[in-house]
Amino acid sequence: MDSAIERVVIVGGGTAGWLSACVLASSRRAIAGMLEVVLIEAPDIPTIGVGEGTWPTMRATLAGIGIGEAEFLSACDGSFKQGSRFEGWVDGSQGDRYYHPFTSPPAAPIGELLAAWQAGARDTPFAAAMTAQAHICELDLAPRQGTMPDYQGAANYAYHLDAGKFAALLAAHATQRLGVRHIPDHVVGVAGDGKGGIASLATRENGEVAGDLFIDCSGHAALLIGGHLGVAWIDRGDTLFNDRALAAQVRVEPDSAVASQTVSTAHRAGWLWDIGLPGRRGIGCVYASRFMDDDAAEAILRAYIADALPGAPDVPVRRLAFPTGHRARFWEGNCIAIGLSAGFIEPLEASAIVMIELSLRALTGNFPASRDAMPIHAARFNELFSYRWDRIVEFLKLHYVLSRRQDPYWLAQRAEASIPERLAEMLRLWRDQPPSAWDFPRLDEIFPAESHQYILYGMGYPVPAHLHDGERAAALLAETRRRARNLAAALPANRDYLGALRTGSGAMAAR
Repeated sequence: MDSAIERVVIVGGGTAGWLSACVLASSRRAIAGMLEVVLIEAPDIPTIGVGEGTWPTMRATLAGIGIGEAEFLSACDGSFKQGSRFEGWVDGSQGDRYYHPFTSPPAAPIGELLAAWQAGARDTPFAAAMTAQAHICELDLAPRQGTMPDYQGAANYAYHLDAGKFAALLAAHATQRLGVRHIPDHVVGVAGDGKGGIASLATRENGEVAGDLFIDCSGHAALLIGGHLGVAWIDRGDTLFNDRALAAQVRVEPDSAVASQTVSTAHRAGWLWDIGLPGRRGIGCVYASRFMDDDAAEAILRAYIADALPGAPDVPVRRLAFPTGHRARFWEGNCIAIGLSAGFIEPLEASAIVMIELSLRALTGNFPASRDAMPIHAARFNELFSYRWDRIVEFLKLHYVLSRRQDPYWLAQRAEASIPERLAEMLRLWRDQPPSAWDFPRLDEIFPAESHQYILYGMGYPVPAHLHDGERAAALLAETRRRARNLAAALPANRDYLGALRTGSGAMAAR
């Protein structure tokens, strides 16, 4: 066919570009010799490189592109992520803490589980009652033993990683194993195809690079989707106020514990992240510039580091300003925006990399055979990802709406005008019935009903009245307590697991 899609051209490297290259190059069409993948990357433009958290989807993604788990963890200074822990988000009092783990509650109606929790374990935090994972996290344990097959575990898990090393691993894998053509060059021009799309890109040193489908991974610059095609940006800063971040990397002692979760600690105008890797901790401060200036934010960040890592030397701090929002459309003509060019929301629940994965899953699962069918694919893709961005915005806003903190920033976050209409409607509904799949019916929901349950009941949202438990629900919660004890005895510490992985000393000993 004259309009067959035979060459994909990716603009931009980093996690978005190189992950796109790997997924496309390992797809059935590429393996069958029907698809060529080319990546153009400016050699002297640094990537943002602070995204260090993933979702459990990353395990299937890595397996699908042919990277082994041990190779990935070693190359990326990786560690396990089993969820998030929120400190000080409810009211800032002593002991204000809750978990959003990756393992779902037991397989029973959530109403029965809530009733059993209220009847028999009211003093136990919701996440600890519903899954053994909260206990695993409290003990800094790995979710798997070293003898398990790659990407399998005793609990659901994802990873923390060094974003720069991850991009380098993907680049090497793409070019050395998957046949991706890498052009280190600057894009200096874009030629249209006369049909609302792109025919070719002009590069500074390598001339014209033609393609049939173009992937814009050029970050906030959005060279193709925004710069050439002019797709509008939808600002969501009226709902999510944060627009600044400070990032620091602090070296740790080689025998220090490695946390099993991202720690998010609220402060008076935002929150701090704390991500543990074997060699360092990535610590950052997210804030809203209309409530806090840069110097005050840096003081909060440095005070946190001094408290969390006594004696740590002063470290440089990287300042980042970011827009909050996304494109009006993500697939325009024969161009798809993936990564920061598609949108960015504060990194509260690590949605950035999983959105890259889900974009690639939607593309490869419905890859257009020809240009003729592309408008149909584009319309479906745009509808799906408009839905997903709306759900991300609502889910992150949920964390703020449920807070009882009294700082001006937090009071503004709860102002009615800043709460999306659908979220306000759901909060009203959830007073009568807990979140369920009826509320989140799409395939591959980023934050399904279970995620909302962990936030709602972790932050003390009222449990609906008139719920009835039964022997089954009570037995399942008792089994969760037994499983927590058994896993605590069977699983190795993160530090032991990762240390043995790097020294090649074989299976990791349990506690």
